[in-house]
Order: sequence, then structure tokens, then C-alpha cells
Amino acid sequence: MWPQDPSRKEVLRFAVSCRILTLMLQALFNAIIPDHHAEAFSPPRLAPSGFVDQLVEGLLGGLSRWDAEHFLFIAEHGYLYEHNFAFFPGFPLALLVGTELLRPLRGLLSLRSCLLISVASLNFLFFMLAAVALHDLGCLVLHCPRQSFYAALLFCLSPANVFLAAGYSEALFALLTFSAMGQLERGRVWTSGLLFAIATGVRSNGLVSVGFLMHSQCQGFFSSLTMVNPLRQLFKLMASLFLSVFTLGLPFALFQYYAYTQFCLPASARPIPEPLVQLAVDRGYRIAEGNEPPWCFWDVPLIYSYIQDVYWNVGFLKYYELKQVPNFLLAAPVAILVAWATWTYVTTHPWLCLTLGLQRSKNNKTLEKPDLGFLSPQVFVYVVHAAVLLLFGGLCMHVQPRSS
Repeated sequence: MWPQDPSRKEVLRFAVSCRILTLMLQALFNAIIPDHHAEAFSPPRLAPSGFVDQLVEGLLGGLSRWDAEHFLFIAEHGYLYEHNFAFFPGFPLALLVGTELLRPLRGLLSLRSCLLISVASLNFLFFMLAAVALHDLGCLVLHCPRQSFYAALLFCLSPANVFLAAGYSEALFALLTFSAMGQLERGRVWTSGLLFAIATGVRSNGLVSVGFLMHSQCQGFFSSLTMVNPLRQLFKLMASLFLSVFTLGLPFALFQYYAYTQFCLPASARPIPEPLVQLAVDRGYRIAEGNEPPWCFWDVPLIYSYIQDVYWNVGFLKYYELKQVPNFLLAAPVAILVAWATWTYVTTHPWLCLTLGLQRSKNNKTLEKPDLGFLSPQVFVYVVHAAVLLLFGGLCMHVQPRSS
């Protein structure tokens, strides 16, 4: 039986158990199941590996597959290849901080091994804190400790748990996003904005989080609107909205500018080890030498959109192929759940949704008992967030690597 009053301590304990089990299973399956030889990014190892390095690889190597190789490569060598810029720098920077803590072991371990240990330990920490942050956020929004506990529990048990354990940026992004949402619910707008901005430096879809800040500011504007000086209040709202967009967009813009300096300004090219140059030749990767890529001549030179199109074939309905039917079936349960939840919420609170969550009832004088749990008016912006991600993901995203 679950405890009558779930607490943060119990959430933390459950998250630790899930993470330990995940790490044990990945080590076991990594040892007994041969790796699938896909055409994924697999750079050569430049440093020799000793017995301890091989041991670390055997225990934690399962955390370095697929996109994790990009993050490990960026942490070790920086952004050398054009398609590396699809992966934002927040998580590689966190890995470098982790390896600094392991500096006393550098005589025994290679940098690659230190990075693998950093992946395992940091994502362990990020995952636990993210589960607690989600529990706390649930208590603030749902006003139901038990449902908040179940939400955190399902987060820990999610099939996506493998991405939260591997060398991906999801665990750090979840921690920052849940924490930012919690700070916003507590009325700490600027702290929330800072956390959202850092999250944008970890994953590009952090840009969507600007909607939370803008909705909160619009709620504050309409709740305090008076006829004494409405123009001043409107100006203050517009300034706050602009500042929110600027704050969250700044990490993205700076990262695009950094890519521009690397590939569109040839003087910025730096020496690259010969094995990595040869890999670029063999696999057709573009490095910061030679001709400038076509995106340099765009009116708005965004390397991110170019990479998503050319290297990953991401675009409107591009994933809709007959061979992808199994992947659609795999995603169907979650997609149906989000669609059903959205429909339930809209039909329960039609006027709230029609007024974009700014007014609950047509009659402001009507006193209503506040709904608890999922049907709480505070859930509106989270439902919109989930629905928008489902719509955009279903039409434009996919998970298949190409020449990566």
C-alpha cells in the first residue's frame, strides 16, 4: 500500500531505486546483447584505453549510444562538425564540470571514461531532483498531494526513463523546466525566467516555455487592470513580454551566432586531429574548413533549421512513410492519452479555455469551489503546452537518424 501522505522523501527514494535498477539493467544488457551496427555517429577514440577504461566502458558503455555520442564528442572535442550544432551546449558543459571533479583520477582514467562516469552520476542526480521538482510542482498546481505523488512515480516509471539515464540532455532539461515552472507558480517570475533560459541552452524546445511566462504575465495584467492608468499598465505588460522573449531567445541566438563564427568566418577555423578529419571525409561531414555552407548566405543564417532539414530530414509530414507505421503505433498510447486529456479539460472548462485561461466563469461574481487535481484551472497552461507539443511533434518531428 502507498503511504497516505506521500512526501518528497518517498519520491526521492523511489527515484533512486528506479535509477539504480536502470543502470544495472543497462550494464547487463550491454554485456550480453551485441550492439546494433547502425549508421549512427561513432567517432574514433584518439586516446589509448587501459584496463580500467575498458571496465568503465563495460559497465557504462550502454549510456553512450546514439545521440549520446554527440554529447560526449562535443564535451571532449568541441563543436567540430556542422551537424554537432543540433545539440545544444548546456549538457556538454555540465559533463565538463563533472570531469573536473574527477581530475585526481585522470592518471588512471581517460577523458572518455571520466565523461561516462559524469554521465552516469550527473544524470542520476538530475533525475532524482527532477522527480522531486515534479512532485513539488504537482502539489502547487493540482492541490492534491496523492496525485502529485503518482505523477512523479509515473515520471520515474516512464519508458523514456532510458533517455533520462543515458548521455542525453533530457534529465537536465526536465530538472530545469520543472524547477522553472515551480518558481513561476510561487510568483518568482524572474527566477523562473532565468531557469527557463538556462533550459533553452540545454535543448532547443525550451523556447516553447516562453508561453508559461507570457501567460503568467497576462494573468497578472488582467487581474490588476484598472481604469486609472490602463496605458501605463499595458506598456508595462508589453515590456515584460518582450523581456521574456528576449531572455529565453538569447541562449538560442548566441549559439547560432557561435556557429556562424565557426563556419561563415574562415579565420575562426581551428586545428582538427587527422583521424577526425578523415572521419569527416569518409562520412561526408562538413567541418569549418573549405567552402562556406549555404545557410551562411541566408537572410537569417540559422544553422539549426538547416541541420534538422539536411541531416535529419525533419519537416512537415516528412516522417509520414509506410515504413514508419511501427513507430506511430509505438507512440499511439501517449498521443491518445494527451488528446483525451485535452478534450476532457476543454469540455469541462469551455469558458476558461475560450478566454485562454484568463477567466474561469462568465460571471465573475459566481463563487465556485475550486477544482482539485487535473481539472484545476491552474492546469490550463500545461494542457495547452502538452497539446501544442503533441501537434507539432506529430506533424514535424521524428526520431530516425540519417547521416548522423
